[in-house]
Amino acid sequence: MPVPRMSWALLVVSVACSPVGRAQSQTNALTAAEQAAGWKLLFDGKSTDGWRGYRMDSVPSGWKVVDGALTRVGAGRDLITREQFANFELALEWNISPGGNSGIMYRVTEEYEESYKSAPEMQVLDDAGHADAQSRLTAAGSNYDLYPAPAGVVKPAGQWNLVRILVQRNHVEHWLNGQKVVEYELMGPDWEARVKRSKFVEWPNYGRAKQGHIALQDHGDQVAYRNIKIRVLP
Repeated sequence: MPVPRMSWALLVVSVACSPVGRAQSQTNALTAAEQAAGWKLLFDGKSTDGWRGYRMDSVPSGWKVVDGALTRVGAGRDLITREQFANFELALEWNISPGGNSGIMYRVTEEYEESYKSAPEMQVLDDAGHADAQSRLTAAGSNYDLYPAPAGVVKPAGQWNLVRILVQRNHVEHWLNGQKVVEYELMGPDWEARVKRSKFVEWPNYGRAKQGHIALQDHGDQVAYRNIKIRVLP
């Protein structure tokens, strides 16, 4: 069942009210309240500890820490957490280059040659400069190719966007810049029908893992991620 609404709303307000453009010295850190609530950092702003490349033992050379952000600077592979998660709240900020494309996958397995073939994705996109934004199904914030996100929520390329992803059992929510943009039930009748109409029907285990890695997609464009934190849920 979903996280109690009051808890979730308070978390969203707390993050939404903090300045996204805050000084770098204040990023990649947990507040006392976040620590008490069970949040932990997945990225400390200095190292790539806790991450590796998809189907790799090390971090691809195309990912570097730049100005306190985990940044795709060159060709490589998707980046995934070493740890796996089942039920969780994930929070982070992303900044995409003009015309850029990336994504955040969750419950990723490594059974297929690409991470997106096993795991749902929150689209990371420059809506103003990328053709994928011509459809809300593949625009910023969407559950890629399955559930659309509304227009007008994402910030332009070069600005930081605030994300929350809730995954608890089969319930999933995408939040972008303090607004809920997607909500769906994994393996529910509507989800099953949408998968059957999509390219994901080719991979029978798509979206069916009960736990998996968090992945940051290398889609060939420069993108930066920071303030990556997670709270494990029962």
